[in-house]
Amino acid sequence: MTNSSNLIDSLEIYTLSNPDDVKPHWVSHFIVPTANELLIKIKNKNGNSGFGLATSYTNITPLIKPFSNGLSDLIIGEDPFCPEKIYQKIFKLTDTRISNEKGWSKEAIIRISAALDIACWDLIGKSSNIPLYKLFGGFRNKVPVYVTCGYYRDGKSDSELREELKKLIKIGHQSFKVKVGGLSIKEDAKRLEIIRDEIGEEKSLMIDVNRAWNLKTAIEGVTEFKKFKPTWIEEPLRWEDDRRTLKLLSKQTDIPISGGESELTTYGCRSMIEENAIQILQFDCTMFGGFTNGKKLSALCEINHIDIAPHHDCYIHAPLVASTPSGRIVESFDNERDPLQGELFENPHKLDNGWIHLNEKPGLGLQISEAALKKFGKLVYKNK
Repeated sequence: MTNSSNLIDSLEIYTLSNPDDVKPHWVSHFIVPTANELLIKIKNKNGNSGFGLATSYTNITPLIKPFSNGLSDLIIGEDPFCPEKIYQKIFKLTDTRISNEKGWSKEAIIRISAALDIACWDLIGKSSNIPLYKLFGGFRNKVPVYVTCGYYRDGKSDSELREELKKLIKIGHQSFKVKVGGLSIKEDAKRLEIIRDEIGEEKSLMIDVNRAWNLKTAIEGVTEFKKFKPTWIEEPLRWEDDRRTLKLLSKQTDIPISGGESELTTYGCRSMIEENAIQILQFDCTMFGGFTNGKKLSALCEINHIDIAPHHDCYIHAPLVASTPSGRIVESFDNERDPLQGELFENPHKLDNGWIHLNEKPGLGLQISEAALKKFGKLVYKNK
């Protein structure tokens, strides 16, 4: 029998956005938001609490709507120690009449189910007094981290690009992921020459196309860019037939290919693995699947000899990556690109010389800063 004091009793929902004006960060064909997340905070009658995040690259309003017309009633009273049950209950709303009647979009439900799942696992860890990296497997207590940089911006000069890299090197970064695909292969090659020159030959360089190329251009790109010794080429092919074309591209290059962040569900990631389309999987627990399915994908990757390098939110993903032999690296940003990374937590895991060292605090090991919540957050729902 379920202990009633364990059940979710309190639910708070916030949107997180950046109030400051910042320079646009273009990838190959769109601007990425510097902060656009949904924060879910849960608590039970015992006083145990947890939080989870959902990342959105589109308008976050559809993620708020379900809490205004009934979704919270399906969450309050659930047992957070049964995350699989809760995840399935919320995720399966994508196939129901109620979602259509109430105007709950499929993407919104998928994002919400992910954030709620992360919150449940955070609560489980905190109530058990165990860090999630240990609860998930405890393979190690630190993980490599890379910084994503080299975004496009109209008028951005070569000297600005060099200064950007110098600052990141000074901080201690050892691995750099940069953007291509917004210019011609030759123009992007000139940018990559500058980048490789600044970071040197010993540091790792990843190249992210953000699904800009067709297959013919991708073959040209991997051939031209091989001289820069990339650790991987990320999402090189356009969305409409990417799994098949990724498989074809893999036969044309020995540069590892990564992808997965743009999938809508874990099933899309599974298909990429089954089709031998990628060598590195980059799912995002804050966009789909939560930790419940992130653990499943990690295990699937391990037995298929594929590494995981989750997209975005390095402090959220670090416990999962640290827990498994398939965990390779996590993604980070500078404070201009992602101020939430730098300010949201009172006690972020230590980032030092290309590594994230996980603290031994229970759950996610993170405490939300009230000052940051006041700066970035807007309370959009509270049940009591």
